[in-house]
Order: sequence, then structure tokens, then C-alpha cells
Amino acid sequence: METPKEAKPATVPERDKQAGETPVTPDPIRVAGAEPGVWTERMQTALVRGLKGNRWFSLIDKVYADRTLELAWEKVESNAGGSGVDNSTIARFAKDCPRGLLDLKEQLRTASYQPLPVKRVWIPKPGTNEKRPLGIPVVRDRIVQTALRMVIEPIFEHRFAEHSYGFRPGRGCKDALRRVQVLLDEGRTWIVDADLKGYFDTIPKDRLMSQVAERIADTRLLALIRSYLDQGVMEGLALHEPTERGTPQGAVISPLLANIYLDPLDQLLAEHGKEMVRYADDFVLLCRSEEEAKAALTRVQTWVAKNGLTLHPEKTRIVDATQPGGFDFLGYHFERGWKWPRRKATDKLKDKVRKLTPRTSGESMEATITKLNEVLRGWFGYFKHSSRSGFYGLDGYIRGRLRAILRKRAGKRGRGRGQDHQQWRNRYFDELGLFSLTRAHALARLSPKGVSN
Repeated sequence: METPKEAKPATVPERDKQAGETPVTPDPIRVAGAEPGVWTERMQTALVRGLKGNRWFSLIDKVYADRTLELAWEKVESNAGGSGVDNSTIARFAKDCPRGLLDLKEQLRTASYQPLPVKRVWIPKPGTNEKRPLGIPVVRDRIVQTALRMVIEPIFEHRFAEHSYGFRPGRGCKDALRRVQVLLDEGRTWIVDADLKGYFDTIPKDRLMSQVAERIADTRLLALIRSYLDQGVMEGLALHEPTERGTPQGAVISPLLANIYLDPLDQLLAEHGKEMVRYADDFVLLCRSEEEAKAALTRVQTWVAKNGLTLHPEKTRIVDATQPGGFDFLGYHFERGWKWPRRKATDKLKDKVRKLTPRTSGESMEATITKLNEVLRGWFGYFKHSSRSGFYGLDGYIRGRLRAILRKRAGKRGRGRGQDHQQWRNRYFDELGLFSLTRAHALARLSPKGVSN
């Protein structure tokens, strides 16, 4: 790593101390995403003050440092996950972890490390009958990717735009949603609702690597990043060769690389005073007029085309949020000053409820409700900020599923009837401890923070 050759920070106070005063030690610099066991205070100081040439050298040794690999393994182990193409599991690696980490260290040190192909599996796409591909790297590759991310993330994180929220330390969906609400309240109700078509699969690799190389000069580390972009994909017994585009979905390093590639767009819009809220490849621009929204969309279209990406022609649109129709963002629907869970979010919840409440369930009602409550509390924790969300209807749907189980056990056919509501009243489920979305929402509104935060 190249660091500035200037002198160490002066220890002279800004003003003379009065007699008897205790000297104040300045707080150490802390950079977002910087792991203490990986990024030293000296490195963080150099990052904040700036480096000569604005590029970092000799970083590969930080990746294969013992402490970095140990921290990376801890994160991979805690995240669990399935096995890759080598069928090696987390548990198997854990049995001889010291030896496994030592082997990785030696391979990285000698530049003999090569990632294995990624295993492709297809998982359901929420709210649709479609499926999307997910890549599962082998355990050893997940460890190295995690170590790599811990080393390079602060370099880019330090300069990312303020309005980017996805996959960044200390930020999340709720922060992005709060920002959207603030901008709507300010009168920015003309929305550019943008959708990048197949973003992760279409990022031009060479251009991405050029952007990474603007901040990192370590050729071995750059080669390591490129090796992940060029990983093959195994689907069954078939090996798919890498293409010139795309980052491997499911890879630990992919979200960071995706943010790096879109950062110039973030910076461009910020420079021109455009209010954007982005979470990974999902973003909206909030404007004060239709003319401003059209100009903002044109600017985005120009940048996207120039950088080898594509806006989805059917899903990218300009919306007046004060009129019927509104727009969706991060699971919420915004319309005419209100927000509530989008249709896909409620459909996804119903799917989970159906799986937990088959009519032929042999579990006790108490056990079923316990499992339901875990799902309902988690769902409500995200959507409790809704101002009009149909919680009452969802509660009725859930109780109806439970009544269908009880009806089946009573030897009756079909769905619940009116008499079932008399036999198993709402109070019956309340006494069994069923979580009520409606009641939880009412209680949240009475809390000091309410449900708008």
C-alpha cells in the first residue's frame, strides 16, 4: 500500500492549554466498512487524507493475512449456505479449518489460487411463477471473496454517493424508504421509476475492471477480482463458459462490484442536483415537475446507453405520485400521499402462510401459530410503516386458514363457513397467542415514534 510521505499528524492542540487542563486525545478516524482486524488506523487515516495518485498498491498481502482469512471464515460460517460444485459443506470445512485457511493463504501468496466454477440453481421469483438463477460458489471461494471484500470495500465506500443505500455498511432498505418519504413530503412527486434490464448479467466486465483499476493498482488483486468475473457456471453436468458481461449472482463480491459500476451515474446525477434514491439496481428519481422528470430520464438514458446497459422499456416510466397508480419501491407502494405493501409483498406473505397451514396439518394449533407468528412479526417489522395496508384483510385471511384446519379436523369438507366464525371466534385465536397485524399496527401508531419512521 502506498501511503502519503507527509509527517504524522501534529499532536499540538488547537489552542494553548490552561494550567491544570488534561490534554484531549483526538478520536481515531473510523471509515465505514473498515474491519478493525483488517484496516489499521494508519490505513484509514491515509484513505481519508488521500493518497498520491489516488490509487492503492500492495493490497494482496492484506487479503491473505491470517487475521483477514480468519474473520472471513467467521462471516462465511455464520451466513451458512449450501455447498458448491465440490459438494464441500460448511461443516466439512470447519472440521479442519486451520489447515484449510493455511492452504488458501499459501495459494494466494504464491498466486496459484484459482476459483472453481459456480453452481447454478433456480429459485422462485417472489410474486411470480418465474424462477431466477442463483450462483453458489464453493466454501473456499466464499472465504476468499469475503476477505477480498473486506480489504477493498472501504476504498470505494469512502467515496460512494450519499443516495446509494443497497449493500452498504450501516445502510439498508428502511433508510432508502425514509429518504423517499422525505423527498415526497418536500413536493418532489414526479417520479422517474427506472428499471435496469438484467443489470447484474449485463455489466461489461472490461469497463468494470477499468473503474476498479482507477482506485487499485495492485495487479495481483485485480487479477483475483477478474478471476471471479470469469468463473464458469455449472448447471447439472454442463459447464457454461464465461461471457464478456455480468457479475456472478450469489457471489459475495458481486454487490460491491455492482455499486462500483453505477457510482458514476450516482455522481453525475448528484452534480446536476437530481434527487435519486438507489438500492442496488433499483432506483427512483424524485422531481418537482414533469419537465424536470423528463430531463432526468433523458440524462439517465444517455448514461445507461453509453455504459453498455439497458433500461427496461416497459418498466421504466414517469409517474405523478399524486394521482392514482403511484409507484413501487423496495416492497412498498406509494400513491397520493399514502404507502402500503405492494401486491407482490402481500402475495408472498400469503404463500408463506399457506405453506404453514395445510388443512391436513398434524401439528397442534399452538405449534402452528408459533410458526406463523415468527413469519408475521418479521413481515410486520418491515411493513409497519404503512399508512393504509389492508392489515385487517390479511388477519382475516390467516384466521380463515386456521379455521379450515379446525373444520377438517371436525370432519367437515370445504372452506370455512359462517358458522365456523361462531364456533371459532377471533377471540379464540387471540387467546392462543396469534399475532394480529391490525392490533400491532394500531399499537405502533400510539408509540412515540408512530409508524412513519
